[in-house]
Amino acid sequence: MAAMSFEPLTPVAFLRRSGSVHRDRLAVVDGALELTYAQLWDRARRMAAALRGRGVRPGDRVAVLGSNSQLLLTAHYGVPLAGAVLVALNTRLSVPELVHIVEHSGASVLLCDAQLTELGESLEEVLGHLELVGEHALEPELRDGPFLEHAVADEAGLLAVNYTSGTTGRPKGVMYHHRGAYLQALAMAFHIGLRADSAFLWVVPMFHCNGWCLTWGVTAAGAVHVCQRTVDAGRIWESVRTRGVTHFAAAPTVLTSLVHHPDAAVPAGGPIRVVTGGAPPSPTLLAQLQELGIEATHAYGLTETFGPVMLCDWHPEWDALPAEDRARLAARQGVGNVIAQPPRVIGADGADVATDGVAMGELVVRGNDVMLGYYRDEAATRAAQVDGWLRTGDLGVVHPDGYVELRDRGKDVIISGGENITSVEVEQAIASHPAVLETAVIAAPDERWGERPVAFVTLKAGAEADGPAIVAHVRGRLASFKAPRDVVFVDELPKTSTGKVRKHALRDRLWEGRERRIGG
Repeated sequence: MAAMSFEPLTPVAFLRRSGSVHRDRLAVVDGALELTYAQLWDRARRMAAALRGRGVRPGDRVAVLGSNSQLLLTAHYGVPLAGAVLVALNTRLSVPELVHIVEHSGASVLLCDAQLTELGESLEEVLGHLELVGEHALEPELRDGPFLEHAVADEAGLLAVNYTSGTTGRPKGVMYHHRGAYLQALAMAFHIGLRADSAFLWVVPMFHCNGWCLTWGVTAAGAVHVCQRTVDAGRIWESVRTRGVTHFAAAPTVLTSLVHHPDAAVPAGGPIRVVTGGAPPSPTLLAQLQELGIEATHAYGLTETFGPVMLCDWHPEWDALPAEDRARLAARQGVGNVIAQPPRVIGADGADVATDGVAMGELVVRGNDVMLGYYRDEAATRAAQVDGWLRTGDLGVVHPDGYVELRDRGKDVIISGGENITSVEVEQAIASHPAVLETAVIAAPDERWGERPVAFVTLKAGAEADGPAIVAHVRGRLASFKAPRDVVFVDELPKTSTGKVRKHALRDRLWEGRERRIGG
């Protein structure tokens, strides 16, 4: 009997299918522009032809400087349809940072949103070899140009290169393969319950881990991509009311701004499903979201894992528990997603730690949604592995039910007088204070204890609290030595493009002139 042949897996196939099955269904809303799935499929193939006409060949890298827009969404299909490799750029980076990434990736063509033209022109000026293709200049070809559909021959082939934030050095290019993106997209669509009648609001940047692969997952479901080019709590609530938003993904800091926004209200159309990650959400925040009719799923992942590789898979019987217990369980990072292998937490000897919720070790992961490696950096690729598992650098425990709970980044553990203090548990204790909006806890130098915890705190509008009150609140919940010695009140915490607090920027304030800088 002749062997059956298999089609290589690629996330582009989702648009090919939805362009037929859901051809007349609304696919994209970007301001005044609305596209059906048939139109999106046509535009993606025309983008591929437009790139080929500009000299892009299979294997070439194509950079895209775009917000959460139809251009960047289309590029997630048009670039691979040309056989090229997508390099989605972080729009919040400086010109020198972007120059390094474009040079390192080897991209020769840059697609650019109209609103980012000035930034794109700055890159073109510095990089003489770079061809800038603006959104308006490309539009006629996307409407009326010829089609191109390059067939994927190898599902393990390079699909995209996503650059890390580079907070501890030069950003590294994480190599995504077609198979991983295909499976991760399906996993995300499955876990958050996307359907053809869903409306997904783009809050998490599409350039970050390719939007946690939801750039492809939303399309797989035949749902609507509602583009939002800026992160603004008021506009999110407006989209919920006017666009029938049913799903979105966002960092806990964004959710905090939603909870405390004047327009916050239980949606009339029923609960909204949200996936959150980037930092552990506090049980307090999760309880507040529940009161607003927002069902939040806590996810965990890295750029190296195509976004969420773990999530807190909810058990229906937990619904009967008291609200405080539900929020505590939901704050855990949980278990591997449906395509990942079960995660492990290992000690210094490489053996799994006890599943007692106490023994702490480093989280390691493995599965279909793990990178090929770092682009042009074999040494870093080797250093990121241990016995075939990806080292996350995050420290956690495993509870008796097998659910993982992170306690800290390895670099964020505060060692004071020989005692380990995890910043996450201190942050969660502070966040439960009724006056606190957001907080970040880091290590500060201390002549006697080596290090001491310092809390940076922003207060809710109109709320009042002083440092001693915050410290007393923590001491009522944690061991006294874990309470911050100092509380610094700030108007706003520094954040990355995904809403993650930039702790290294806070460390710089406290460790300036010191020989050692934690997590520097």
